[in-house]
Amino acid sequence: MEEKNILAENGISYQEAGAVSRRRRKAAQNVTYILLSGWALIVLFPFYWMVLTSVKSYGAYNSEYIPRFYTLSPTLQNYVEAFTAVPLGRYMLNTLIFTLVTTLIMLVVITLAAFAFARLTFRGKNIVFVIFLSMMMIPNELVVITNFMTVTNLDMRNSFAGLILPSVMSVFYIYLLKENFEQIPDSLYYAAKVDGTSDLRYLLRVMIPISKPTLITITILKMIECWNSYVWPRLITDDADYFLVSNGIQEIRENGFGRENIPAMMAAVVVISVPLIVLFLVFRRKIMEGVSRGGMKG
Repeated sequence: MEEKNILAENGISYQEAGAVSRRRRKAAQNVTYILLSGWALIVLFPFYWMVLTSVKSYGAYNSEYIPRFYTLSPTLQNYVEAFTAVPLGRYMLNTLIFTLVTTLIMLVVITLAAFAFARLTFRGKNIVFVIFLSMMMIPNELVVITNFMTVTNLDMRNSFAGLILPSVMSVFYIYLLKENFEQIPDSLYYAAKVDGTSDLRYLLRVMIPISKPTLITITILKMIECWNSYVWPRLITDDADYFLVSNGIQEIRENGFGRENIPAMMAAVVVISVPLIVLFLVFRRKIMEGVSRGGMKG
């Protein structure tokens, strides 16, 4: 009522004020959409350029003194060369094995650890958890040498065991899952204990189903992390039988079709990137849902 009186005193009707407010909101939305669209073009342009280059012939690419943003004669020959110059299919199979096994083992490890920190009571639990969290402050590059010496002394270089074992634990994922477990009411746990349910059965029957969105998110993020691994696979393997796609890219440049064949290189990168892009597009809602659930408290 007071608002209407103020508008009347200034000679502005309530309907006119509402129309002005709607126009302002519409203009703000349009500006936001324009900025987001411009940013999306900037982000997506490298992917477009990668795909465009991959379908250009070697001669057409080298004849372009000024790069063109289109091609009138696309070709798939570069994709054929990507699989024939080096065993790219075997590299992708090795990466798939490494990714699936590492993710599976990590899920078992972090689920048991998160359950212990969230539900079990033992002496020094808080101190141990603080020590775990402090490990997040240590860059991974600082422990590479230690891991390398350990794996070498155990004679696990050039093996899937050497590739997998240093990657099966993540403090961040333990923390994320622990926070999610703690959102489950304690009354469910006490009721299960009264019924004689063991801790392991309670974890499998109650906590894991409730925390499925977070577990799916962790699984997807870990798979992306494993697929993109570069430093550790390059360091621990020099046998082509155990090369991952990260090794494969370097092998393509050195012993495949050479560094100057950029279109064939881009074709190999497209092939390697497609599984991750598809994975993210299919499960993007699960990722956002799991992250938001893990960040909520109460």
